[in-house]
Amino acid sequence: MTMENTSSVSEFILMGLTDQPKLQLPLFSLFLLNYLVTVVGNLFLMILICLNSHLHTPMYFYLFNLSFIDLCYSSVFTPKMLISFISNRNVISFTGCMSQLFFFCFFVNSECYVLTAMAYDRYVAICKPLLYTVAMSPQVCSQLMSGSYVMGFAGAIVHTGSMMRLIFCDSNIINHYLCDIFPLLQLSCSSTYANEIVVSAVVGTVVILSSLIIFISYALILFNILHIPSSKGWSKALSTCGSHITTVSLFYGFGLLTHVKLPSSGFVDQGKFFTVFSTNVVPMLNPLIYSLRNKDVKIAVKKILKRITN
Repeated sequence: MTMENTSSVSEFILMGLTDQPKLQLPLFSLFLLNYLVTVVGNLFLMILICLNSHLHTPMYFYLFNLSFIDLCYSSVFTPKMLISFISNRNVISFTGCMSQLFFFCFFVNSECYVLTAMAYDRYVAICKPLLYTVAMSPQVCSQLMSGSYVMGFAGAIVHTGSMMRLIFCDSNIINHYLCDIFPLLQLSCSSTYANEIVVSAVVGTVVILSSLIIFISYALILFNILHIPSSKGWSKALSTCGSHITTVSLFYGFGLLTHVKLPSSGFVDQGKFFTVFSTNVVPMLNPLIYSLRNKDVKIAVKKILKRITN
């Protein structure tokens, strides 16, 4: 992807989270710890899934991809964010900024579709158990994942391409810790109307399509659960969905709080606050959510520990 800078700005300055000197070192330590936990947690879950044959199922295939996306997603901006806490002037080139925006959009869009595929997987597992092996064959799972990444790539290309057509000629100071869409739009000295239409169309399509499929899947699951006679069946069905529902709620909840409004002077600070949760906290929590109450993962951990001790 070639990046032609038609504006007079060759670099941007990232303001970071705060300009208060007393908070720089504590925030650096906090977010460094957060990043290490995110990397270790997601890598551990990916390795665990690869090494244990009983986890080679569609559900854990999707979880592997979710962990991979979270790992890459947090690595797109966290190193630059950490630099902002210890550097007096956190500079990023125009090409670097557009690259960060591209990968940020790519992994966010891809995660939306992966979470959608996971909801469909739970629907088939609970409502169509006899057809599960056919409906969720390795070929189908691979196609769903390939489609998720292709759609994520297409959305990122559209966002980045439309952003690169803007002209930046005045201020180059981004009031954020990453190159996000709305803070960049505020810096442009050309019309951003077309970009706002693109953002509304692409984000609206992703959110509406994925959330609709997730909602329908869980509505059908709930309908099916209500017809299960035993309480044991209820608890088993709900336990298989609980982790995914928690992840979806956190991801979409903080994502909507970050991007649902049009940019304004007050929205940028609000956006930074909620972006911290969606970009730093959620990727860290996902491995914990899928591990702490998951019997299969606990069994896999015990097997790994046995191999190590023996």
